[in-house]
Amino acid sequence: MNVVYQQAGDALEIIAFVLNGQLFCVRTIAIREIRGWAPVTPLPHTSPEVMGVMNLRGTVIPIVDLAMKLGMPPAQISERSAIVVTSVHGNTIGMMVDRVSDILTISAGDLQPIPVAADTATGYAEGILARDKDMICFLNLESIFTVDSADSWSAVA
Repeated sequence: MNVVYQQAGDALEIIAFVLNGQLFCVRTIAIREIRGWAPVTPLPHTSPEVMGVMNLRGTVIPIVDLAMKLGMPPAQISERSAIVVTSVHGNTIGMMVDRVSDILTISAGDLQPIPVAADTATGYAEGILARDKDMICFLNLESIFTVDSADSWSAVA
């Protein structure tokens, strides 16, 4: 995992979103756009977390149920559901989330390391943000969406 720790004074711009009642966030630098939910075209013989594909201004992109990708129960589509379009490893992918909650600028010093006991559970998290009474899991998209030796998405394969 390529975790880049920054100086405590550095600012991080993040987008926070909800999956199954839990808060998560990612760096905004990887985000291309946020769209409301739209139906997708299912693809046969794909991983269960791949909901299908959608046409994004002439480009067909995969849409992944991020909750399922993280080992959680499938997301329930509602009027608040959103597709967060991101660029990872040079590829565009849409992540379906329950709802986007906030776009924030935080101090890198606010990002706390994953506790040692929880570190073995997943390599997908870079750290934890404790804000007010909320705990926000800071995700590493490069670790979540990997490219195998055949240059195909592990999310789609």
